[in-house]
Amino acid sequence: MPGGYHARPPRPACAPPMQLSPRLLAFLTLPPFLWAGNAVAGRMLVPLVPPLLLNALRWGGALLLLLVLGHAVLGTAERRAAILARWRYFAVLGALGVGAYNALQYLALTTSTPINVTLIAASMPLWMLSVGALFFHERPRTQQLLGAALSLAGVATVMSRGHPAALAQVQFVQGDLFMLAAAASWAGYSWLLVRPPASMQAAQRPTIGSPDGSQRPWNWAEFLLVQALFGIVWAGGAAGIEAVVAPRAPQWTPLVGLLLAYIVLGPSLLAYWFWGRAVALAGPTTAGMFSNLTPLFAALMSTALIGEPPQPYHAVAFALIVAGIVVNTKR
Repeated sequence: MPGGYHARPPRPACAPPMQLSPRLLAFLTLPPFLWAGNAVAGRMLVPLVPPLLLNALRWGGALLLLLVLGHAVLGTAERRAAILARWRYFAVLGALGVGAYNALQYLALTTSTPINVTLIAASMPLWMLSVGALFFHERPRTQQLLGAALSLAGVATVMSRGHPAALAQVQFVQGDLFMLAAAASWAGYSWLLVRPPASMQAAQRPTIGSPDGSQRPWNWAEFLLVQALFGIVWAGGAAGIEAVVAPRAPQWTPLVGLLLAYIVLGPSLLAYWFWGRAVALAGPTTAGMFSNLTPLFAALMSTALIGEPPQPYHAVAFALIVAGIVVNTKR
């Protein structure tokens, strides 16, 4: 999932409905499709490549491409100094968004299915409210709590495999717990994007000078490059610990290379760019509703590619999670 600067200010959440043109529909639909593909590709890769190494390879490949797309942010000593002056913020962003979220997702996929993983990730409003209340003094409204409760019921349906009465003695699949931790880390990452320190706000935000003397803010590739530079340290360190604690040689095959290329180009870069454009054009509320297509796409891909069809409880969970988000965003 993406986050960061947009080329233009996003439409406010309360803006009147706008017409969804075919172009905008494509911008809104492609990111969930690519994220679902990431879950399915991860499920296919984790038996062949250790999950933490997989995350490091993903972001290592993305970093190489970002160095081409966003190298201007490192072009002068002054620009590099601006990054170093804000290293604490970028170190935490890199840890949560690059080092933790996808690593935990790939760990989850070693024992859980892509459908479960994407459904648990769709409960993000619950974690957004929790992180906002605990760390950013954002008191949730009653409507938001009701929406979070519905989303939590959807997560409970997934984790109990459709038998809520058995929750008291259910043995949780380890992958489901990893995905809960991933969702919490992404919520923290998202809050840090919308509540950055003063050094990343208004006139103090770092800029890049143009030949005509004007200044512009970082674009999406430059902002993601800085995050990836810090995040690759966390991702590489975790892969190193994994190699010592649970050594397993990766199995290099043409399929592994093809899937690695997909997760580097698709979920890491293209989804980020499309999502930034979608939020800027349609607003965060409309875009957020489209993000919940991810479990649906994951179910279709899982059935077609890896023979893991959805179960009836997945439909119940999906309905509860979507209902929670509708309640949470309805005005």
